[in-house]
Amino acid sequence: MEASTLHYSLSTRPSLQRLTSNRSFPSLSHSRFSVSFKAPHLCCRSTRGACSTRFRRKISCVMAEKQVAPGKGKLLVFDGEEELSVSLAKYTADLSEKFTRERGAFTVVLSGGSLIKSLRKLVEAPYAESIEWSKWHVFWVDERVVPKDHEDSNYKLAYDGFLSKVPILPGHVYAINDALPAEGAADDYETCLKQLVKTSVIDTSATGWPKFDLMLLGMGPDGHVASLFPGHPLIHEKERWVTFIKDSPKPPPERITFTFPVINASANIALVITGEGKAGPVSKALGSDQSPITLPIQMVSTEDGETTWFTDKAAASKL
Repeated sequence: MEASTLHYSLSTRPSLQRLTSNRSFPSLSHSRFSVSFKAPHLCCRSTRGACSTRFRRKISCVMAEKQVAPGKGKLLVFDGEEELSVSLAKYTADLSEKFTRERGAFTVVLSGGSLIKSLRKLVEAPYAESIEWSKWHVFWVDERVVPKDHEDSNYKLAYDGFLSKVPILPGHVYAINDALPAEGAADDYETCLKQLVKTSVIDTSATGWPKFDLMLLGMGPDGHVASLFPGHPLIHEKERWVTFIKDSPKPPPERITFTFPVINASANIALVITGEGKAGPVSKALGSDQSPITLPIQMVSTEDGETTWFTDKAAASKL
């Protein structure tokens, strides 16, 4: 096991402003692909000096990089979730700076579950002030077909825990059209992505799939990612960018989800996985034995990008 040292950069910018001055949920203009600067509602209607040596040594003591089989990415194992969230913030901020400089935009895909909590350090110093939030474009790898103020909504989870605390432009937050049924919502979201590819907001992979700058994924205890579940036919979908499911084994039953070709076309994938209950699927995905591919987590493999696993000791305990 090889320990790695993390280096942090500090810089200052004007104080951040909240997306909204109250707790109401955002909404967008009614016309397709146009933006009113109220707040995000429907997709396609758009919803640095080095720190001290002492601090660097402390971080290196709580994180180690473990070797995994070639082609499976880089595995970082942290003592706990707090240390993981510090490293995830630095990783995300560095990519934001890189793509903002190179492309003039940073496309980020969120998922639900505990991931949003692990992004909490981004809303604190130094990142809240140093990140160029106006360049961010935010998407969801999957979403439950429920109203945006519903407790099951991934949009609500992200808004409450992250989006409402940083000044990302409302028109750069692409939520699903929750007025549509699952199939219509998936079609609408795919149309939205295709329009953003045409305008070069989203990059394109060598094989023609949308290429997001950063895909932030969690994983369920059963090894599912996004709304792609073990044994479900959708894990083999190879034509659609966005598809839908009406019989999700985990409630609520109706959802939309990116397909694996889109997920794997990303420039960077960060898999954020914590807890002993997820150790089995992590071991199956990263273990040295040649396990047959039965879990969606085993199908996450970037086309020509980089995959980084952010785990705690509990999640990596069976490796």
